[in-house]
Amino acid sequence: MNAIITVVGTDQIGIIAGVSAFLSERDINIEDISQTILSGNFVMMMMTDLSRGSKVLETVKKDLAALGESMNVSISLMHERVFSAMHRI
Repeated sequence: MNAIITVVGTDQIGIIAGVSAFLSERDINIEDISQTILSGNFVMMMMTDLSRGSKVLETVKKDLAALGESMNVSISLMHERVFSAMHRI
């Protein structure tokens, strides 16, 4: 099962490391990643594979949001099918 994770917030040291460690601890693989800095704002999107993870999607989503709060960034997770349907033209 694939999911899209987005991270947005003021650029600071350790954002990628923090999110990557979180995913690694839960056996969630990062399949693709894109990140940039826009006018001092950090923006990252990840395609992830949750098929090996032991947590349900909603739990991971809630835990990522809490991680984001602790890092002063916004982190969201969306199932790949939902993301694709929302961005279809």
